[in-house]
Amino acid sequence: MEPFPRLAATVMAVAVVAAACASARRDPTAMALRASAAAVAVPGSVERGTASWYGRAHQGKETASGERFDMHALTAAHRTLPLGTRVLVTNLANGRAVQVRINDRGPVLPDRIIDLSYAAARALGGVGAGVFPVQIAVIE
Repeated sequence: MEPFPRLAATVMAVAVVAAACASARRDPTAMALRASAAAVAVPGSVERGTASWYGRAHQGKETASGERFDMHALTAAHRTLPLGTRVLVTNLANGRAVQVRINDRGPVLPDRIIDLSYAAARALGGVGAGVFPVQIAVIE
């Protein structure tokens, strides 16, 4: 075999393997399924920290659960709670509370514990602030 065809075949094989590995690492659904399989939602468990919200920029994009993000639905992103878990989120600054369903993974920033949809943040009075202190209590 001549050197050029052998080199081309080798480069092609490496490219195919690299592409397969890259897509497997970046598959958010697969990562979410692994994360949700390891997590357990214990009803009544409570977590306190900072919340943020996301809206128009993500509207219609696929969430970790496979559904399309709807900024007007009462949903949220959490790093470890199983997808489908319902939580009661209370804004500690004003006492307002809302029930949301976990359908995505996040937040990306390490100092946040939950990313809320625009509708959930609006119900909690947190849209203007952008980030605000919350308590999360697992319902089911």
